[in-house]
Amino acid sequence: MRTKPGILQTQAFRIVLVYVLLFAVSVTALLFFTYWNTRRTLDAQVDQIIEAEITGLSEEYQHFGLPGLAETVRARSVRAGQSIYILADSLHHSVAGNLDSWPQNAGATGQMMEFDFERLIDGKLEPRRARGRVFALTGGFSLLVAQDVHDRYLTERMFTTTLPWTVVLILILGAAGGALMSRNMLQRLDTINRTSGEIIAGDLTRRVPLNGSGDEFDILAENLNRMLDRIERLMKGLREVTDSVAHDLRTPLNRLRNRLEESVARLNAGGQQADEIERAITETDKLIATFNALLLIAETDAGTTRAAMSALDLGGVAADVVELYEPLAEERNIALALMPGADVVIEGNRSLIAQALANLVDNAIKYTPAGGKVRIRAANTSTGVELSVADSGPGIPAADRSRVTERFVRLEASRSSPGTGLGLSLVVAVAHFHHAEFLLEDNVPSGLKAVLRFPKTAVRMPGAPLKSAAE
Repeated sequence: MRTKPGILQTQAFRIVLVYVLLFAVSVTALLFFTYWNTRRTLDAQVDQIIEAEITGLSEEYQHFGLPGLAETVRARSVRAGQSIYILADSLHHSVAGNLDSWPQNAGATGQMMEFDFERLIDGKLEPRRARGRVFALTGGFSLLVAQDVHDRYLTERMFTTTLPWTVVLILILGAAGGALMSRNMLQRLDTINRTSGEIIAGDLTRRVPLNGSGDEFDILAENLNRMLDRIERLMKGLREVTDSVAHDLRTPLNRLRNRLEESVARLNAGGQQADEIERAITETDKLIATFNALLLIAETDAGTTRAAMSALDLGGVAADVVELYEPLAEERNIALALMPGADVVIEGNRSLIAQALANLVDNAIKYTPAGGKVRIRAANTSTGVELSVADSGPGIPAADRSRVTERFVRLEASRSSPGTGLGLSLVVAVAHFHHAEFLLEDNVPSGLKAVLRFPKTAVRMPGAPLKSAAE
């Protein structure tokens, strides 16, 4: 059974995370476009003002020459506002303007550029940012016309600094919201999964609780409960049919067998009639065995024997089965042995596991030729516990191994050997009942190895109370 997934593994968290990532990318793209478009518009406005200033000063220079231009620059510098002017000679010494010195990072002539300068504000020199253009005059003189864009520069820096933190905050809040949403959904799903697990364990009376919200989980719970009601009715009907068949068919079969035995007792043991009745008794025994096997498989699949689960020593069960089949193995000249190993304790149903192991040992002895070997082993592994039966017989072709576990399937076309074809079907039902795997593998160097692999969840820790093999 799969374990409960963590919040990070839930589909709800993944959906929220994808949505948050898309939202963060969208917000970043939108803010960046807004910033870029706003800056472009503001730069265009500043450039228009600068170009207008330059056009007016160029006309002054053409009409009145350098002295007239210097006078105009001085006049405009007095009421400059955000405008910045500096007229400098070839050595960049200031001739007129509201800048004390030529900016060090002023760019090339004729191009719009941004530069840093210092400006006296409230009696203190403060670093500022400006945008402007330089144009050259005759005699090596240069005129710089610019606008103070320091407020826009601060806004830009604040934006570029805030944007990454905004994205990070969106991701953190989105992840927290996704975790919270996933946790709420997990609580509802965990209730459904827990109820489903109890139903799988055999308690068909369990139902998924509703919280009365009327949401999709309540609708799912209502549909599941209706389905479970239907399944419970079907199972109840199946049990009633099974009980009826058990009463109406198995009892007459046993009664018929008893009467046949009474008839044999009254007849001469060496007569032909007694032989016919003995054969009839044998066929009746086969019918009863088949019927009992089908009932046991049905009960195991339905989980009606779940109450008999307890701590169980597999080594003790295997020892009992070996003791039971030793006479048959000796009669057929087959070496049957239980391999030594550590204590192996699981949570299981003793009678079912003993029956499954007996079926495997019976098949191994049946198909192993005289002089062969059958080995039983119970061992702890890294994934749980293994209970295996290995023989030196002809084995089963890999293509037929999935088919032989089906009911009434026998690989012998003549079906001459005794058996009903239900032995491995019962083993599969017992494995499913214990959440274990049943595998048919090649036995090295020859033969077949049948393995029951119980998960770690079925393993009991040392010191847990054990159910005696004799019980």
